[in-house]
Amino acid sequence: MAALKSALEAGGFGDVKTLLSSGNVVFSGRRAADAVVERKLEAVIEAHAGRKFGVFVRSLESLQELLAAEPYQGFDLPPRSKRVVTLLRSPPVPKLKLPIERDGARILLLRGRDLLSAYVVSEKGPVFMSLIERSCGKDVTTRTWETLQKVARAGAL
Repeated sequence: MAALKSALEAGGFGDVKTLLSSGNVVFSGRRAADAVVERKLEAVIEAHAGRKFGVFVRSLESLQELLAAEPYQGFDLPPRSKRVVTLLRSPPVPKLKLPIERDGARILLLRGRDLLSAYVVSEKGPVFMSLIERSCGKDVTTRTWETLQKVARAGAL
């Protein structure tokens, strides 16, 4: 994560903070469309790491808006449910017919480019990831609700 921080700073991004050793980064920079920032980040990372990594960007404002909406409240989730948000590059086409359920994993809601799911840990493993990939492909990234809360807090500091 230190190398990632250094690469982004060298690439012109300011106030760079990395979180949780899983590629989560908060930074400041000139306002631009998410896709433009994604391409710049990917180029900076590739130049420093020698390898291409997919990047998904959300503004602090959009992240805070998602969290404040408390979208899971509208669903009756089983106890011990894990809530996850999958970041998409664009809304899926064709539009998903939700909810989609399989083996205790449920895709519940699509909010713009954010897909909200919930699952209960089982012996079948990460069923929710295969459900998401089957519905939206593999060019996605998924974070827990709690991780998004930590990222938003870090960005607000």
